[in-house]
Amino acid sequence: MTLDTVAVASNDPGQDQPFAELGLKPDEYDRIRDILGRRPTSSELAMYSVMWSEHCSYKSSKVHLRQFGEKAPETDALLVGIGENAGVVDIGDGWAVTFKVESHNHPSFVEPYQGAATGIGGIVRDIMSMGARPLAVMDPLRFGAADHPDTARLVHGVVAGIGGYGNRLGLPNIGGELVFDESYQGNPLVNALCVGAMRKEDIHLASATGVGNAVILYGARTGGDGIGGVSVLASETFEDEGPAKRPSVQVGDPFMEKLLIECTLEVLHAGLVEGIQDLGGAGISCATSELASNGEGGMQVWLDRVPLRDDSLSPEEILMSESQERMCAVVTPEHIEPFLAICRKWDVEAAVIGEVTDSGRLTIDWHGEQIVDVPPRTVAHEGPVYHRPLHRPGYLDALQADSASALPKPAGAQELHRTLLALLDSPNLADKSWVTEQYDRYVRGNTVMAQPQDAGIVRVDEETDRGVAIATDCNGRFAKLDPYLGAQLALAESYRNVSVAGAVPLAVTNCLNFGSPEDPEVMWQFQQAVTGLADGCQELGIPVTGGNVSFYNSTGDIAIHPTPVVGVLGVLDDVTRRTPMAWQDDGELIYLLGDTRAEFDGSEWAHVVADHLGGRPPQPDLGAERLLSEILVAGSRDGMLSAAHDVSDGGVAVALAEMAISAGTGARLWIPDDSDPFVLLFSESSARAIVVVPRSEELRFRDMCAARRQPCERIGVVDSGLGADSGHPDQQVLRIDNVSGSSIVWTLEELTRAHRDALPALFAERD
Repeated sequence: MTLDTVAVASNDPGQDQPFAELGLKPDEYDRIRDILGRRPTSSELAMYSVMWSEHCSYKSSKVHLRQFGEKAPETDALLVGIGENAGVVDIGDGWAVTFKVESHNHPSFVEPYQGAATGIGGIVRDIMSMGARPLAVMDPLRFGAADHPDTARLVHGVVAGIGGYGNRLGLPNIGGELVFDESYQGNPLVNALCVGAMRKEDIHLASATGVGNAVILYGARTGGDGIGGVSVLASETFEDEGPAKRPSVQVGDPFMEKLLIECTLEVLHAGLVEGIQDLGGAGISCATSELASNGEGGMQVWLDRVPLRDDSLSPEEILMSESQERMCAVVTPEHIEPFLAICRKWDVEAAVIGEVTDSGRLTIDWHGEQIVDVPPRTVAHEGPVYHRPLHRPGYLDALQADSASALPKPAGAQELHRTLLALLDSPNLADKSWVTEQYDRYVRGNTVMAQPQDAGIVRVDEETDRGVAIATDCNGRFAKLDPYLGAQLALAESYRNVSVAGAVPLAVTNCLNFGSPEDPEVMWQFQQAVTGLADGCQELGIPVTGGNVSFYNSTGDIAIHPTPVVGVLGVLDDVTRRTPMAWQDDGELIYLLGDTRAEFDGSEWAHVVADHLGGRPPQPDLGAERLLSEILVAGSRDGMLSAAHDVSDGGVAVALAEMAISAGTGARLWIPDDSDPFVLLFSESSARAIVVVPRSEELRFRDMCAARRQPCERIGVVDSGLGADSGHPDQQVLRIDNVSGSSIVWTLEELTRAHRDALPALFAERD
């Protein structure tokens, strides 16, 4: 049944309304009738259907998400928290930064290029609706098995869409993730993050205040693309044979978005706007109901004034359309003409489509006929709230009992040598340059660090060099084994990645990607992950500022691994003092910070070598993470560190190889006498980092670690002259001594070849 036939049936009093075709449950439809005291019109039914969808209403998740507020640590840095388009934090010197991550998973599976492109466009509009200039984007991505025939289609389309939209906007892409796992085969995850900056006094919120003020829709014309879009598409599970009901994916125009950014910032800075909202999921339905609900409580809209690309669109389609590059502003009468003049200057179409009232109702007319008359809060904020059943998965006991400790371990120098090369050559640990070289990472000139660094860094203030660092992370295998610990490990790694760059962690955003909320086992995973993340943020002392929930990431009854992606933002008073990954000069000392335990369950070693998933993930120690962060930030600020890199996927061996490859210089390392070489090199214990200390700073650094009781051990020295002694004249080598009485030697050439050739071998040849 098409939307037109739904409208016809809905408006015929003699027919039952086809609410199910719009995604509403029988009890939800009954509640709408109770709210209105009558049968809803077809336009009202369309509006409630998109706004009460899982994607827009958070109806299955909000009872758990309250923990982020209830457990939020006290901080003066938080300026705008959960509930607005994006969170805002104070970074000092009068500057505020806003950041957020959201999902565009289902649209990107249906149409990879446009799904990913409009994901970038949507998150950018969230940021500029807060009054900020967008500074940079990031893209946490997850696909199915790297060698599966369909994965290449998705990877090529998604990467091209992100690059095609972001590059044309002139926004640097400074980081993200690229993960391959069979659990994402029928349901890839395309998450998008944007960060922006503004002066504190320029913060704007989404509210329609001031009776008589105009409601102006500006930007692109409304079309038939994206009708129902992400609001419906992201609220339904894909079927095994492919989704039978797929609304059209939005079509993006980055050049229009660029004009919209400049136009929006000019009208905001000119003081012409009382409230502002972007049009994303649920389109005009969302913008009008949320603005009215957050303001005086009333709004009159003339829907026939909406500029259209297709004059045949019905009012229901106009209300549900998720056409891109559109914004809605509330403007006082005396500012209407100056507002419209700026729109004309930027060649951005604008139309007055409504006004703020004190009626307490959202009313919408269509060519003189009233088609909507609803209390706006019931649409935007008082939708269904579900306490979904929770059930610990029945498979979990057996899965956790199947530890990687039973797997045969590599023994001796030759096997350890091959193990590192195999890990570097695996898709998840391979060099991501094939992807990142398709993005412009340094446009606008304020990118300070980008991939392959642990965190992306952008300069906010060109006069003082104040800036921010951002990292995202999640290991879905850890979350599958234990969602509570998995969420904390994702938080810990993002927190650590920001810290190794020299930034003070300040705030958190998240994108919680899970299967169907109608599955009690999925809801148990979700509840555990949210609780773990809320508890972890409380212990680390950083608040969750907002984020996104993405449910129904399933194909048939097969759900993805629970994937709570966590983004952490940190602040640097001076970005010129950041800590890079690459070590520099001969003679610099290499230290391992933190304690290493035999923790291999869910590790890359178990995944790559044995295709094994089982056991319990590494035990997070958030107190140790907080101490490590203080050491890393102080060491960077006080000039005691020349390089640093977190230890995570693949363990110490992969971290050292990445530092050597990045530097183009070798090093001599050794295994401490009381350590198992395999455990030290490949364990994925948390709260660890590799740091490089100039000899002149060693005593001061060791004293700092001792005073704070930070475990640290010298494990090597930068040495560019090892090649000849190691049998490889004229080559740089990474050599590890004291391995069962012998040494392991890798040339940087073989490490680099394994690391950099993996993704091009999988995807470049299919270009």
